[in-house]
Amino acid sequence: MGFLRTYARVLGLLAPDKWVAIGLALAALALAGLQFLEPVLFGRVVDVLSGADRQPQDIVWRQATALLVVWGAVGITGIAANVAVSLLADRMAHRNRLAVMHRYFQHVLAMPLSFHGDTASGRLMKIMLVGTDHLFAIWLSFFREHLTTFITGFVLLPLTFLMNWRLALVLLALVVVFIVVAAFVVSRTQEAQEKAEGFQSQLAGNAQDALSNVVVVQSFTRLAAEAKLFGDIMRQVLDHQFPVLNWWAVVSVLTRSASTISVITIFVLGTWLHMRGEATVGEIVSFMGFATMLIGRLEGAVGFVSRLLMQVPGLREVFGVLDTRSSVPEKLDAVDLGRTAGHVAFEHVAFGYPGGGKILNDVSFEAPPGKTVALVGQTGAGKSTAMSLLQRLWDPIEGRVTIDGHDLRDISLESLRRNVGVVFQDAMLFNRTIRENLLVGRPEATQEELEQACRMAEAHDFITRQPQGYDTPVGERGTSLSGGQKQRLSIARALLKDPPILILDEATSALDAATEARVQKALKVLMAGRTTFIIAHRLSTIRDADEILVFELGRVAERGTFEDLVAQGGRFAELVKTQLTGTDAKKPAPVPA
Repeated sequence: MGFLRTYARVLGLLAPDKWVAIGLALAALALAGLQFLEPVLFGRVVDVLSGADRQPQDIVWRQATALLVVWGAVGITGIAANVAVSLLADRMAHRNRLAVMHRYFQHVLAMPLSFHGDTASGRLMKIMLVGTDHLFAIWLSFFREHLTTFITGFVLLPLTFLMNWRLALVLLALVVVFIVVAAFVVSRTQEAQEKAEGFQSQLAGNAQDALSNVVVVQSFTRLAAEAKLFGDIMRQVLDHQFPVLNWWAVVSVLTRSASTISVITIFVLGTWLHMRGEATVGEIVSFMGFATMLIGRLEGAVGFVSRLLMQVPGLREVFGVLDTRSSVPEKLDAVDLGRTAGHVAFEHVAFGYPGGGKILNDVSFEAPPGKTVALVGQTGAGKSTAMSLLQRLWDPIEGRVTIDGHDLRDISLESLRRNVGVVFQDAMLFNRTIRENLLVGRPEATQEELEQACRMAEAHDFITRQPQGYDTPVGERGTSLSGGQKQRLSIARALLKDPPILILDEATSALDAATEARVQKALKVLMAGRTTFIIAHRLSTIRDADEILVFELGRVAERGTFEDLVAQGGRFAELVKTQLTGTDAKKPAPVPA
């Protein structure tokens, strides 16, 4: 069955702790043996006492005492073994739960933007938290209970045939009934449970989506609509979950009935065999103990199977994420460039997203070290896509992108991204302190270096006016700061990283004129001596670029300096004229200035 393969993989995750797992398995074997001995010893004591009138009292006393001592030793040993198993299993389960969570977190963070664009972050969080909780519960229950149940059923149960094969048949029939009933119900409920889990993930994704856009929800009076959508998905969860719960409730009733019938059958059959001289009273008592022990184990196993069935979809989601391969895989022999000179070249590059047409087609250009190249054009012309290829968020389908002559596919992602800095339109700040946000690209920077970068970015003064200075929390996505302040922090962050290649992605388009002037001053400091690419719609920001590339329908339609392109009277000149025309006549036009 599929869920058994998933179960095997869950246990396989314990490979780093294999010696602890082996020790726990041996302890479980010992526990199963000790639990098997208790009913046997009880039966022997009963046989000794029931035959007391046929033997001298001192012999009966010695036999009974010896059996009771052994029984007591077995009990004490079993208690000690249980304590050891519980402690070791708890520690191992906790340790490996956090290890899988850490592995999952690293894996998801390393996945390209194509992966994150297709998967809601709330869903990813739900998969990690719920999935690792399932792993913890399975590991704990396996070593505490179900390994012993397995050993009891498949190793020790056959030993009961050596004691009395007729009574042992009753126990075997009980095991078969449990297995058949559980397998039948699993086959009837597995698909419904997977659908229910899918809706659970959708519920988490929608909740995260609404919470992360709470301003839009409130501004557009979407409270009732979002609550209704949440309720609709919740009802679909229940519609698929309730039938599963009903089936397992039936299993619980059937297994309890089978257990009661088995105990009665052992008693009746044992009495009949005893009257025929084919079973002693002690054997009947022992088999009653076996039945009680086995029933408890099997009921626990059935409950575990029902929980596992409900957990399997969540576990498969965890494994599905962990098994997802990056669309920009790193070669085993990838080169670590160190600090590059910053010579960037696009050589006949073409790119299209999977399942779509080409967005870039035969794009070629060079950016020598220290030069500034601007990319302009209508929305969707391919500017941002070209810069995504430079960061290797995607790989080209034709041609290649190089840095200092090295194809990006031959460079380690770590060294590539260490050499490229980005100032986004949205500063994208963490919900941490100003200091922590600035240090993300260079954690080892000193306070002096931090302050120097902030002064160069025109940010030091406003930071020192904050309640806790550099240790002031900025709120989620920097909500406690203004747009200009966030952007200057973003520039300071890039200055501190000190990359040889810089991408300015609409870095000032969301700012007012006064704030833009301060930010532009900081950007000029940042751009000095670096190979810089500017994506801009506001053409006034690119007047001093060494070369301007005009993108149109995925190709470079024009290239040259600002003055040359205006003089050509082509597509760029039209863009300049359009912006001039759209400028308020009472205000000076921003482009020529």
